[in-house]
Amino acid sequence: MVKKQLIMESALELFAKQGFEATSIQQITERCGISKGAFYLSFKSKDELILALIDHFMMQITSDIDYVVRNVHDDRELLYQFYYTTFHSFQNHSEFTKILIKEQTQSFNEEFMIKMRNYDTSLQHTILSMIERLYSQEVERTKYDLMYCIKGFMKTYSELLLFYNVPLDLNVLSQSLVEKTNVLARHTTTPFISQDLFQIMKQPLSEEVTKEQIIIIIEQKLEEMEESIAKESLILLKQQLIEPTFPLAIVKGLLENIRNHPHCKWVSYLLQRHYQL
Repeated sequence: MVKKQLIMESALELFAKQGFEATSIQQITERCGISKGAFYLSFKSKDELILALIDHFMMQITSDIDYVVRNVHDDRELLYQFYYTTFHSFQNHSEFTKILIKEQTQSFNEEFMIKMRNYDTSLQHTILSMIERLYSQEVERTKYDLMYCIKGFMKTYSELLLFYNVPLDLNVLSQSLVEKTNVLARHTTTPFISQDLFQIMKQPLSEEVTKEQIIIIIEQKLEEMEESIAKESLILLKQQLIEPTFPLAIVKGLLENIRNHPHCKWVSYLLQRHYQL
């Protein structure tokens, strides 16, 4: 196991039992069986480790949702798959989400706030593209309200996964939310959030990631990865950014090779946006 990944997994176990504040770097290194020096080669501080964990989970959730919206071609299935993937992802990462909510009274630094706002901006972009595809001109005046309603459904119903120890049928939940969303899309006539208001509310923090920035991110990820098909594919994708030679079909295949690798979720998301796939 890559050392950075080992530290993150061990820290997550301790955070779940003790919380962020009560867990020391010493306890994390003892759980990993490494020295403090080895820890600081991967993370400058415990705060940086916490931010890395947040990044890890938010990248996976955001990229999973975006992948579904881009790759489900049957419009009749899209909204259902969107909701099912969303709640399935929340379910998979519920332990960390519980820790984050439990510790939310902490004064997280500005970097944390910027990260969360940028992930929210990416999610809004994905939801709006789905709305425009499904409902087109039918919701031109109300699409921003509908986007916030969908985000509200995601937040409110995810609490059932986090706070209530009851089995949930994600299939029925997704079908129910599809029905509710369709009712809102087709019968809402009084918009509140106009395009101008949305632009004012939109956070100006999420600038488009450049090709050069993606290359830097890929290089960082390659250092964390062991030899595998995913690593070989990522190397080829980096070369493609530097000097394009592959047809788009090959690029799509390479992206499919890295999509489910834990270190490549965000890179896959960024590359799909870069190539407009």
